[in-house]
Amino acid sequence: MNWWKSSKTFPLRIFLVALILRLIPVLATRTMGIGLDDMFQYDMLARSIAAGNGYRWYAQEDLPLIEQYMPLDFANVNYDPRGVPTSFRPPLYPAFLAVVYLVAGVGTQRFFIARLVQVPLAAVLAPLTYALGRRFFPEKPRIGVIASWMIALYPLLVIYPLSLATENLFFVLVLASTLVLLKAADSVKSQAGAGPSPTASSQKAFGRIWNGLIATRWFILAGILLGLTALTRSVALGMAGLAFLWIWFGLHQPRMGIVLLAFLALVTVPWMIRNTIVDKRVTGIESALGYDLYVGYNPQGTGTFQYPISLDLMPIVDDGERDAIGREKALEFIRADPGRFPYLVVRRAGYFFGLERRALTYFYSNDYLGYIPTPLLLSIAFIVCIPFVIVSVSAAFGIAMTRWRKETRLLILLIVGYVTPHLFIIAEDRFHLAMVPFFTMLAAFFWSAGGPAMKAHWQTRRGRIALGLAVLATLLLCFNWTAELLRDSSKLTQLLSSGGNQTYFPY
Repeated sequence: MNWWKSSKTFPLRIFLVALILRLIPVLATRTMGIGLDDMFQYDMLARSIAAGNGYRWYAQEDLPLIEQYMPLDFANVNYDPRGVPTSFRPPLYPAFLAVVYLVAGVGTQRFFIARLVQVPLAAVLAPLTYALGRRFFPEKPRIGVIASWMIALYPLLVIYPLSLATENLFFVLVLASTLVLLKAADSVKSQAGAGPSPTASSQKAFGRIWNGLIATRWFILAGILLGLTALTRSVALGMAGLAFLWIWFGLHQPRMGIVLLAFLALVTVPWMIRNTIVDKRVTGIESALGYDLYVGYNPQGTGTFQYPISLDLMPIVDDGERDAIGREKALEFIRADPGRFPYLVVRRAGYFFGLERRALTYFYSNDYLGYIPTPLLLSIAFIVCIPFVIVSVSAAFGIAMTRWRKETRLLILLIVGYVTPHLFIIAEDRFHLAMVPFFTMLAAFFWSAGGPAMKAHWQTRRGRIALGLAVLATLLLCFNWTAELLRDSSKLTQLLSSGGNQTYFPY
């Protein structure tokens, strides 16, 4: 059994732990349906693909259910009973669900089967985090171990396979893309260190070509993975852009940066062309930007997804028209009150780094979980919310104490590339989950470094500035969480009272 306890088998062991933990809630909710508009939309798209009807939604069979909640305007589309071709959602997650439906069928068990398939997909996050931790901090192998255990046990990630949402695929693709980028950097280093050898010139030439191919393959794979990540959630294009700059200026490999962009385009541009044809206007990976901007800048909103504002534009079935109206209205909102723009950026930062309670509030208040006694509900809320509090605060100090090597520069760039678009469009607390594996690595680095390292860091001017900023970030986070609880105190009181499971709060 020594081989089982060795470091070589740790990725398998942590995967099995994560797998079992994620399997338990899926098996416990075997008959549970789906909630939230997103899940219904992904399900519609997946069923359309599985039926061979293409990327369509609002098929005739779905209209009676949808029109109970909102009227649909088919005035500007040629309606086909199979549904309306759409560009509103990125295609990869619906395609993933469609594969599941092709195998398992589209009967009442399809949600349970899809969740079962998502269990190993979600469990892979733990060994991926371990591998990344070892590459970001090779001098401290324990960081990968600690971070992977945190991901394996992280409450919201344990139950996330229950949702039919893009994040289940997106989380894995973000980490896989990052791991391949680090492999690409290593291949450049090994190629540069190969040096001349006393072999024949033809052998030298062959060696250079071979080393070039070895180096290029990782950049090709990184471009493909980043493209797939963008086809899952287009916000990944910001991360891809900063990864390109990291390759060009950080690795000093402009040609490899162009290789990455070329294969990113090879994966994403065909879908953009398809969307442009469907919408009869230039369209990117998705046409939801106008809708998101409308919700994010609406005078009645606060920068996050809010009901009923979220329904204002959805009756418009023509994606191009909805997108154009949304952009136009968002600009009107900004021009009418330009001083509100920075306020909304700050509010979105607050939502992005908020407590992870929105999903629990929605599903409990809408009676998905039944009545839960107040002491137990408070305990569940504490278990759900406290990990992010600990991880985010620790990560702030981890960043402050990290040496700025090319690997850590990539880590910071990817975090910035992901967070920034949400601050200017729309933000929710669930959006930060994609960054939690990165935060756990930084938190584990801080814990591993300990007090003596912090004291030594404080001795330098740069270290004092960095730690001072970490303290400031901690204070801002604590202020944000306190303000959030005070702002929603009346709602929380209703949730904790008798009948809180039937308060029916909107998402």
